Amino acid sequence: MKKRKSLVVTGFVLAAILLFMVTINLIPPKKNVDTNPFVVQEGALPMLAAHRGGGDCNPENTMLAFREAVNTYHVDIIESDLYLTKDGYLVYNHDAYVDETCNVNGDVSIAEVKALCQTTSNRHYIEDMTLAQLQTYNFGYYFTNSNGDRIYKDETNLADTGLQIATIEQLFEEFYTSNPNLLFIVEIKNEGERGFEACKILYETLQRYPNYMDQIVVGTFHDEIETELKDKYPSLMRGAPMGTAAKFLVTQMLGVNLFDNGDFACLQIPMEYDVGITLNLAKSNYIRRAHRRNVAVQYWTINDADEMRMLIELGCDCIMTDNPALLNQVLEEYR
Repeated sequence: MKKRKSLVVTGFVLAAILLFMVTINLIPPKKNVDTNPFVVQEGALPMLAAHRGGGDCNPENTMLAFREAVNTYHVDIIESDLYLTKDGYLVYNHDAYVDETCNVNGDVSIAEVKALCQTTSNRHYIEDMTLAQLQTYNFGYYFTNSNGDRIYKDETNLADTGLQIATIEQLFEEFYTSNPNLLFIVEIKNEGERGFEACKILYETLQRYPNYMDQIVVGTFHDEIETELKDKYPSLMRGAPMGTAAKFLVTQMLGVNLFDNGDFACLQIPMEYDVGITLNLAKSNYIRRAHRRNVAVQYWTINDADEMRMLIELGCDCIMTDNPALLNQVLEEYR
């Protein structure tokens, strides 16, 4: 009798848990953002984002790369990282130093530069240099084309060819009239007080290009910068920082999406993530649940055609790639 009663109680508990799980998955969750231009319509192809402006096709983070990305490859989104110069300009570069993207060390090979940069004191950091100093260097110096040729090594007309370091103001001004629907993904790389100043300059620059204010999503790896963006610039859409993204994905894995209280606009993730075990993040379930919150799911950095096809068929919102020419070819198959 006791055994039967115990089984009945267990059955009720399991039924209650099942009912609870079904209920919380049926209740529509609150949207993270009301309007999100980074979410594609159901059944539409994902947006093409030029990572660093498309560094496989042109010298990364230069105006030359950005122009080619927009005018030749017709990308939907420009993606890049921002650093603050010594005199308060926001410029595009992936690393805090510029040694591996320009001829700041003179006529030395990229192998020699990489060896030099193993010692941090040898590096030329953006925060220690003025914009005028940075603009004297050729940021196409180490770029190689598909044949392995350094085609911009001897270029001296840097401003006209677009091979100087690029500022965020230059990029906005370049496309504001001709491409009013262009979207932007930026990451503020500075931390602390310089990161706060970068947020301020970004916001003030956007006020001069107000239509882009609702077409940019801002990310950071620094908690204090995330808080600064959230508290002082709430009108700017934000990408999920790593901790927030991890929390969101865990709620999806456990099927308790209702309990995630994030307010980010974009989930920017790789296809897989190693936490001791390899987690597969390229799942339609994650995309579907993110869409319930009006959150865009953007995958980085995808340079393989088969991986591109997989993500297209999963229904993601954006594929970030160093090779927009390749992604264009793959998207053409589906068009």
